[in-house]
Amino acid sequence: MLRLAVLVLLLANAGYYAWSHGALQALGLGPASQSEPQRLQQQVEPQNLRLLPHEPKEPEHSTPGAPPASENQGSAASKQPTACLQAGAFDERQADSLRQAAARLPAGSWSLEPVPVAGRWMVYMGRFADDEALAKKRAELRALKIPFDRPGPALEPGLSLGRFSTAEGALRALSQLGEQGVRKARVVQERGETPTYTLRLPAVSEAQRAQAEELLRPALAGKALRPCS
Repeated sequence: MLRLAVLVLLLANAGYYAWSHGALQALGLGPASQSEPQRLQQQVEPQNLRLLPHEPKEPEHSTPGAPPASENQGSAASKQPTACLQAGAFDERQADSLRQAAARLPAGSWSLEPVPVAGRWMVYMGRFADDEALAKKRAELRALKIPFDRPGPALEPGLSLGRFSTAEGALRALSQLGEQGVRKARVVQERGETPTYTLRLPAVSEAQRAQAEELLRPALAGKALRPCS
């Protein structure tokens, strides 16, 4: 009986040892695992953690990656549509006034460009001794069906039978009028070549146009800024 008891005890110890060390897990026997190795594999390794800098929150309705609002405003201002404007023509005195007024505009935003005006010639009759002689000559020209008009204050009393941009053109007209029976007409220079100027603003926005018109209004002498030709 003693040997049997010892044998049972040995078998019980061996069974407990096997059970406690998981040798019987394949048979569904064994203590509940406390180590949970799968959790250890999922643990975050603290030595690999790092802090990221705080990023400011973007304004609502903004597009991710878009430049700051102030930069957008600056870009929008620089991309405003512009137009070329000009005014003229101005004589020497008016051009001097414009230079003084335009000096307050940004440098390089304006220019005064010379535009010489060609001289003008006239086929002229006169001066007549009085209004009666003038009226008589008008009647003669009407009878010949030749048009005429007033020559301007400097040549009164007289008649203009045509104005021309060249002396050669005026001389040809005089010759044709002679063939039509016109006598005592001659070619005179009504106006010599005159230097004039055009104010030019090559690239202005609507806001810049308003500023320019305000600054230049007195010097523009009633002439309006209009699109460049």
